[in-house]
Amino acid sequence: MSKADQEQRMPKKLYEKELFRLQGQLVEMQEWVRTTGARLVVVFEGRDAAGKGGAIKRVSEFLNPRICRIVALPAPTDRQKTQWYFQRYIEHLPAAGEIVLLDRSWYNRAGVERVMGFCTPEEYARFLHQTPVFERLLVQDGILLRKYWFSVSDEEQQRRFESRLQDPMRRWKLSPMDLESLTRWEDYSQAKDEMFARTDTEEAPWSVVEAEDKRKARINMIAHLLSTVPYVHVDPPKLVLPHRPPSRGYRRPPREMFTSVPDHAQSLIDS
Repeated sequence: MSKADQEQRMPKKLYEKELFRLQGQLVEMQEWVRTTGARLVVVFEGRDAAGKGGAIKRVSEFLNPRICRIVALPAPTDRQKTQWYFQRYIEHLPAAGEIVLLDRSWYNRAGVERVMGFCTPEEYARFLHQTPVFERLLVQDGILLRKYWFSVSDEEQQRRFESRLQDPMRRWKLSPMDLESLTRWEDYSQAKDEMFARTDTEEAPWSVVEAEDKRKARINMIAHLLSTVPYVHVDPPKLVLPHRPPSRGYRRPPREMFTSVPDHAQSLIDS
């Protein structure tokens, strides 16, 4: 990233302030989804290391995991490979009052499977034909479908890969498939362009998130999502803490009878 680009990065304090405000709006949206029985699916796609995972974490951070689920499917099993391609994704679609965040989705077929040869040309052509129909059916059934593509330059992707390689806490994020993508940049670019040409439809359009600056990308993506969901404020039910009843004389066993977790925190304080 150039020095000029670095200077344009969103300041951390401004980012944190706006992120917290937007996350409050996400909680409002969640309550609307829950009370109205709406169904929301958000697809996160893009280049490796483009920041999809970080964006998903910020979206879901304050949401109820019983309402908002993150779905990141592993490679299909041998049985799933014999199913209709969309079948294993359908079972993860939301019921009334639920939100599903797809950390990658059925678009694997248009990206890594296409580029790496994990699907046949016939399977790929069938996918491009069926996807607009499949998504149109979802939308017609009332599902709110939002699709985000996180875009990052090859230079920034290279920098993030190198950073992960040197960080033992994040090295697990790198896979041989990720490294292979460095040598197939143009192949992935062509696959993405073909995918957009066939699946960027009026019913289910793609929204591109410029992700050179992760802070800007998260803010822009969340703000856009909120602007496209027709949620309104819903007054939460009024809750009153009950008075604790007086003791009935029950005596608990002494603490020494139980195995407690060692107080590692206190040892740090005392050191």
